[in-house]
Amino acid sequence: MINHQAVIAKELLVSMFPEPPYFFLLAGLLVGVTSGLAFEATLKQLAQEWFRTRSTRTLVYLQGVQLQLPFLGICVGICIFLASGLEIFGFPASLSYVIAVSLTVLIALLVWSQLGKLLVQLERGGSRSIDLDSI
Repeated sequence: MINHQAVIAKELLVSMFPEPPYFFLLAGLLVGVTSGLAFEATLKQLAQEWFRTRSTRTLVYLQGVQLQLPFLGICVGICIFLASGLEIFGFPASLSYVIAVSLTVLIALLVWSQLGKLLVQLERGGSRSIDLDSI
């Protein structure tokens, strides 16, 4: 005979601690990686076009929608991945997303700012002006 109190306690315990979001962890990772590959390919293509033409207009396009969309995909994927990882370690979903969004926005702004500085440096002095050891 099954003890009804034990079953109720087990159901209560399961409802208090839902299944960790492994699917969202993997989905966020997949979105981030695929968007990163698209970002890399777009950046390489536009940089090669700039190298052939040496047009400042090409560098303006480097910070346009063509590059911002994959960058946004990277940010969304990272945010979902971070939030899901925090949830797996027992953080509440709302707190996980607050932390993940805050970190993602901060890092995205820093990376986008650094990319802009590199593009300006590239425009002023060509590819030889970028000293990778100073970065």
